[in-house]
Amino acid sequence: MSRLKRTKSELKVQRENLRRYQRFLPTLQLKKQQLQAEVRRVEQERADLAAEQDKLRRDRQSWMALFAEAPPLSDWLHVKRLDIGLQHIAGVDVPILSSFELEEQVPDRLDQPVWIDDGLKALRLEIEFKLRLHVLQEQEDLLNAELRTTSQRVNLFEKIKIPECRENIRIIRIALGDEQVAGVARSKLAKKKSEAAEEAAEEAA
Repeated sequence: MSRLKRTKSELKVQRENLRRYQRFLPTLQLKKQQLQAEVRRVEQERADLAAEQDKLRRDRQSWMALFAEAPPLSDWLHVKRLDIGLQHIAGVDVPILSSFELEEQVPDRLDQPVWIDDGLKALRLEIEFKLRLHVLQEQEDLLNAELRTTSQRVNLFEKIKIPECRENIRIIRIALGDEQVAGVARSKLAKKKSEAAEEAAEEAA
């Protein structure tokens, strides 16, 4: 860190910096609050969705256990189209699940168990849950990353930059005050020497 200059121009710079930090800080604090609220919202939405997924899985297990056969349902149903959009939240572009389309490729249905339609319906729900949960997780990750950055900037302004500027201003003002006092003292001393020289000259004359 460069040595602090004890000058009027540096005092002006430090005061301008302090005003700038104090002006930006409320905006950063507001953004931090917004991000915290959005993170909590996404966390709750993801937790609710995961709970719903778990409930459906438990319900499904009760009837899936009745069937001895296990057709490869995951081979018969896959994502054909996935549209991911962007939404601007608290200064962050996060992905949103706009729409998706599943493609079903089931061999001859006459050769499949009677419960195949229920099985495919359950798989459709499972795929939708996974897609929605994945997007919510990405939202949460991006919002948390921005929250960390914003929190660091808030801490930087609150705990380092603003106190540093105030301390610099205090140091410079003291130095300038001392310099002013010293200047007055030097001026008085010079005046006394000048007066003494004049008196000596008059006496010599």
